[in-house]
Amino acid sequence: MSVVRFTNEEMAVMSLSSLYARYGFRQFKMSKFEEYDLYAENKDFLLGSSVITFTDTNGKLMALKPDVTLSIVKSVSDTHLNTEKVYYSENVYRVDKGTHQYKELMQVGLECIGDIDLYSLSEVVMLAKKSLCEISERNILDISHMGFLNGLLDETKLSDKQKSAVIGYIREKNTIAIEQICADNFVSESVRKALVLLTGMYGPFSMKIDELKKVSCNTATDNAVKELEVIYEFLKACGCENGVNIDFSIVSDSGYYNGVVFQGFIDGVPTSVLTGGSYDNLVHKFGKDAGAVGFAVYIDLLERLMGGDKAYDVDVLLVYDCDTQLSVLAKALDKITSDGKSVRAVTNDNGNIKYRQRAEIVNGEVKLYGSDD
Repeated sequence: MSVVRFTNEEMAVMSLSSLYARYGFRQFKMSKFEEYDLYAENKDFLLGSSVITFTDTNGKLMALKPDVTLSIVKSVSDTHLNTEKVYYSENVYRVDKGTHQYKELMQVGLECIGDIDLYSLSEVVMLAKKSLCEISERNILDISHMGFLNGLLDETKLSDKQKSAVIGYIREKNTIAIEQICADNFVSESVRKALVLLTGMYGPFSMKIDELKKVSCNTATDNAVKELEVIYEFLKACGCENGVNIDFSIVSDSGYYNGVVFQGFIDGVPTSVLTGGSYDNLVHKFGKDAGAVGFAVYIDLLERLMGGDKAYDVDVLLVYDCDTQLSVLAKALDKITSDGKSVRAVTNDNGNIKYRQRAEIVNGEVKLYGSDD
């Protein structure tokens, strides 16, 4: 059974925001809309191509923001000498995967833009893992590296279009298509085998990193392996190494991502609740001399995990009668809330409030009934 730490969206946002602030990230606030050109010029970076637009009073075409990262990249300093560490909790407006309708969706995340050294990179991946742990004890962080894959593809002499096709085949775990495109284009046997290996590579980092080393074939792939090892050692030092897997189906055919990429999953949600990675190329496209890495957590997916309309209104329903002294009631409320639980005091349980536990005041003490799981 998944152990969910949040009982509502607000608590999730507050807990994650507090986590990021403790590591020196400052909150970034932005407008609900941007000029449409920002998204039109970077459509392949967005999760979907649908954008809600409107014409401003000055005649400019505006858009309700479907993404936060683009707004941050546009706004930050243009030099690697001034590293920006920001976090956000913002609503975005995009087509929901489940309903296929436009929805206002809460997104929490962080971005580190500037001089991205190994510590900065490792810190962001560590915070991604800690974010998952804040949400649920049962979580997985899957990680891969576009630098390794691109370095391997450089050995094939394939065209950019063919390389993009291979990346798609790896994501789909389509070994037959990879074998075919390699055969048609006279890709060497060693590189073909390496690409097929990546297609099926999935498992604990500590077990799969040696397999990755064996198929490393040039400076780019060697550097990618070293970067992954440094990140994992940092995770171990922080006690975050459990549930970290290598998975090269976590790839991007967007030219914006150039290094480590990752996705986070929690038990009970069939899709990733966290995505992130290094996106230096996006920053360079804005004419800025800097690197970048970040991730986003999709809060709306957590609501599905918690049961949607079946979620509890409150942890504890405290029933008291008219003879209960207010001082006794105050102490009872303080005891429950000091344990980190939410509580609602009522004189009558009419069945309209959903709660985890029912409580009463008996001889001045709180008596809890029912489950606390």
